Amino acid sequence: MAEEQKPVKRNPHQEVESETLVRILGYDIPGSKNLYLGLTYIKGVSWALSHAICIKLNLDKTKKIVELSKDDIHKIESFMRELPIPEFLKNRRFDPETGETKHFYGADLDMKKEFDIKRLIKMKSYKGIRHATGQPVRGQKTRSHFRNRKNKKTTGLKREKKKEVAAK
Repeated sequence: MAEEQKPVKRNPHQEVESETLVRILGYDIPGSKNLYLGLTYIKGVSWALSHAICIKLNLDKTKKIVELSKDDIHKIESFMRELPIPEFLKNRRFDPETGETKHFYGADLDMKKEFDIKRLIKMKSYKGIRHATGQPVRGQKTRSHFRNRKNKKTTGLKREKKKEVAAK
């Protein structure tokens, strides 16, 4: 007769292996990731920008984030604040307010995007009207997609009216 195996009880106080996180520009990056992938965890850093950072600072792209020294992390952060790279890699070209080309990260990037959308809505441009009505902005078809962006109040009212008509 086969022995029954009892489930293994784990001690909740037992030390659990946790992954090391490295903080770069306010973002926690898992230490097991390589540098090339890890930098893309920062909002506003694309693959191309991550590649450019690795090349400019002479860092190995396959090096793990945990293996970076504090000096390397400071070099990356200071480089990303100054960002001496070609303008086409930056995410805010010809800013409407200042006319300069800059690069933003994280919450600053979110705020700029939100203000741009509000500006388009305020000037009542085509894109602004599409944003305001919750429709696709870049010319996509709406017959079979974008059902989830419709106003929930109006779709709910339509359903209620259909039920009332069906009940009569």
